[in-house]
Amino acid sequence: MIRIIDEALAFQVVNTVKDVCGQDINFINKSGIIFASTNPKRIGVFHEIGHKAALTGTMIEVSSDDSFDGTKKGINLPVYHNHELLAVIGISGEPDLVRKYAHLAERITNLLIRERELGMTSRNQADKKHFVIDSLIRKTNINMNYLHSCLQEFHIDSKTDKRLILIKADTRNQPVNQSLLEQKINHIFQMLSLSLYTFYYPNEYLAVIDAEMFEKNAYMLNRFAVDHQNVLKIAVGKSCSIYQLADSHASALTTLKHISVNTEGFLLFDDLTLEIIFSGLNETEKEEFLSKTISSLSEDDLRLVQAYFDENMSLANTGRRLFLHKNTLQYKLNHIYRKCGLNPRCFKDAVLLYLAVKLVPEERNTQ
Repeated sequence: MIRIIDEALAFQVVNTVKDVCGQDINFINKSGIIFASTNPKRIGVFHEIGHKAALTGTMIEVSSDDSFDGTKKGINLPVYHNHELLAVIGISGEPDLVRKYAHLAERITNLLIRERELGMTSRNQADKKHFVIDSLIRKTNINMNYLHSCLQEFHIDSKTDKRLILIKADTRNQPVNQSLLEQKINHIFQMLSLSLYTFYYPNEYLAVIDAEMFEKNAYMLNRFAVDHQNVLKIAVGKSCSIYQLADSHASALTTLKHISVNTEGFLLFDDLTLEIIFSGLNETEKEEFLSKTISSLSEDDLRLVQAYFDENMSLANTGRRLFLHKNTLQYKLNHIYRKCGLNPRCFKDAVLLYLAVKLVPEERNTQ
């Protein structure tokens, strides 16, 4: 509840009312002092009738200028909110002309106050949601009593397993309205009936979903990702207790790294296999492995090897896919063998080549 109207809101009220009626407007506090006005010269002036209107709680009309201290002719209307006197609105002008605006001014004031209250409530809710998710994924500075009260407030059942949904937006190469994209993301959260979600600057959205609910509605997230795959990626972490959300978050981050064109912008941690092993390697270890396996191969060589593995090492299918004669394909595979020392048609060598190709950054593989 707003007990005292601050200066910013008071000036918003007087300017909004003036836009409607075209008259000068004063906002007068309970002590009779004008603390906001469309006439800057009147700010800080004592308004006798405004003070009287505040004390009596009644609307008072003044028919001539300066008949009272600091007062001009017009209407002076006490404004209440939740049965509490907030201030007096003074509308300058002939009473017969401005009387019709008095209750409109009161209505506008209450609407602006209500809008402010809703905004404050929304921000408070957003702050609590961020606190819950941030505390759980970072495991730091957790006030367990407050955490439990927030979980109850958002109707989060701590006895059921959860998954963390991580949406990362990337609009650098797309002319997309960021606010509109955020609205769409919030809308999909609402469609999934999610009550616990937050935003991490500059481009990450995190949400908590019941594991069972996810199983039933994964298709909605998948479809959303497909529809927006040029501007965002959706990674879903493993299922775990709400108090182990850090594990689900870590697995979602791992999953995010392996979203590619083939996954259409959506990937579930459960669907990862070799990628889980790769996630444990640091960049130095990856570069060392690539150096020992495919560093000597060209981009064309890598594309051929990838297609060969995609076609389950079938010469016929790979040839059709790449429009190559079988003999030409065999020649190229032999050439790759001579360059890197690994034979794509030998099982052990093929395993090493397959792992190496999987480790190659996606942008290099698709050039």
